[in-house]
Amino acid sequence: MDCTINWLPAHGMAFSAETGSGHLLAMDGAPDGGGRNLAPRPMETLLAGAGGCTAYDVVLILKRGRHDVRGCTVKVQADRAETDPKVFTAIRMHFTVTGRAVPEAAVARAVQLSHEKYCSATIMLAKTAEVTTSFEVVEA
Repeated sequence: MDCTINWLPAHGMAFSAETGSGHLLAMDGAPDGGGRNLAPRPMETLLAGAGGCTAYDVVLILKRGRHDVRGCTVKVQADRAETDPKVFTAIRMHFTVTGRAVPEAAVARAVQLSHEKYCSATIMLAKTAEVTTSFEVVEA
């Protein structure tokens, strides 16, 4: 896996990232750090990546279990250390799974498997942050 990051000096503290799969991602800093607030911060992008990684796992596990899952939303909130390096110290993830007759036990198992076995992003972040999860199932 690889990624190339390019600083865009004409745009203050903006950066573009080109992923190994050929996709582009923009990042920017806060105005008080020289950015123009035109794109997510790099740490927000990291948090979004972790949320996307675990949501992918949960949906895939539920689909493989032949559950009629129709939607999955993950609300991710994080706390950071006060001093440099301002690592994540706590990450809370709340899953809302929508579907038809999706058992709560299946969702609980999918979330647990993601966080204990499959989601490399959240497992890696758990080295510095306490990662907690919760979920709800909504009938579609």
